Amino acid sequence: MTGRTVIRGGLVITASDEIHADVLIEDGRIAALAASGTPAAEAFTAERSIDATGKYVIPGGVDAHTHMELPFGGTFASDTFETGTRAAAWGGTTTIVDFAVQSVGHSLREGLDAWHAKAEGNCAIDYGFHMIVSDVNQETLKEMDLLVEEGVTSFKQFMAYPGVFYSDDGQILRAMQRSAENGGLIMMHAENGIAIDVLVEQALARGETDPRYHGEVRKALLEAEATHRAIKLAQVAGAPLYVVHVSAMEAVAELARARDEGLPVFGETCPQYLFLSTDNLAEPDFEGSKYVCSTPLRPKEHQAKLWQGLRTNDLQVVSTDHCPFCFVGQKELGRGDFSKIPNGLPGVENRMDLLHQAVVDGHISRRRWIEIACAAPARMFGMYPKKGTITPGADADVVIYDPHAEQIVSAETHHMNVDYSAYEGKRLTGRVETVLSRGELVITEREYTGHAGHGVYTPRSTSQYLN
Repeated sequence: MTGRTVIRGGLVITASDEIHADVLIEDGRIAALAASGTPAAEAFTAERSIDATGKYVIPGGVDAHTHMELPFGGTFASDTFETGTRAAAWGGTTTIVDFAVQSVGHSLREGLDAWHAKAEGNCAIDYGFHMIVSDVNQETLKEMDLLVEEGVTSFKQFMAYPGVFYSDDGQILRAMQRSAENGGLIMMHAENGIAIDVLVEQALARGETDPRYHGEVRKALLEAEATHRAIKLAQVAGAPLYVVHVSAMEAVAELARARDEGLPVFGETCPQYLFLSTDNLAEPDFEGSKYVCSTPLRPKEHQAKLWQGLRTNDLQVVSTDHCPFCFVGQKELGRGDFSKIPNGLPGVENRMDLLHQAVVDGHISRRRWIEIACAAPARMFGMYPKKGTITPGADADVVIYDPHAEQIVSAETHHMNVDYSAYEGKRLTGRVETVLSRGELVITEREYTGHAGHGVYTPRSTSQYLN
């Protein structure tokens, strides 16, 4: 463990405050803050001093939705826990929550153990797990209780992907009832997969095989319908609900309505829905396949409603759903049949910068940036204030952020293990300069100084929005 570090002269931004303060780090934790230039701050002594003058000092990002090494569509997500967490650190994210997968016919425990084996000793930053529940039965329901006790407190179900991850309404209701008792949080992929499969079959029969049809068959109304149904099932079960990767304005409206009724319903969106659209899916020469993800990209007019939802807190969290597949050899599996394109986009490295650009563009405030990217995900998934803020006692996960540096996003310079960028050529203002994870330098003035195995598994309490 390093001894003491002091970060001097920066603007410390959390979800609740902005203050010019010096930050003292000791034994991997935030030890104290004091207003810069005061006797209290000048009394901080440390072996290492970092000058943050003219920079922001922000909590490390918490990306609560990633899929490293996910098996999907006959291939695997191209980022391993080693490459993916290193890229996350480059982008100012210091904690990920990834999804362990229960395969049909197997136990939750087998799935969780398999994901622990993938991650352990390989991560540059700290990590936790959600559990994908694909097979609801009496044994699974009992296991959910045990997982909550050991810090896996959220369970993802799918209304999409029949034959793979799909759960029917009865299975969903049973899992929700169980989570109402054990304090867990159900995360829902809300799309009507049964109806979508009919539309896919009909589109292919008409010879509509290009990537843009992926967006056309996965209709916004079927996202809204599934969101509505998930909310009603949760209401019947007396359970909270977190809807992942909300992309359609009609789905935001369902969440807003439920929240206005006082229901414990939460929503997440992702940078791709805020910055990309069906225009990208329609790019010629199969380039559109790079943007195939589910829920799909929507027409541009949906973006304003997503930003509005983030401002009004009808959407609380921005995660990436980072699930990269290379264009060459992976996305290309769907040439001639859009339904065979592996679903997923790379983004774990871009989220903090894209959301800072949203501050520059006037969509959100600086504190809201930190809230949706750091504090709210930490609270939502039981890691606050250990993660997601800068306060005495918190883990010293700290980013020195240069709000004036300019960058052009490109696959040439990113660190994700994927052969394209979803944001190729995009000009951004703001860039990560230095990153500490539990007081250890992972990125030092734009140089990687971390190592695989620094990151540790982080058990979580139940959602702090429900306590």
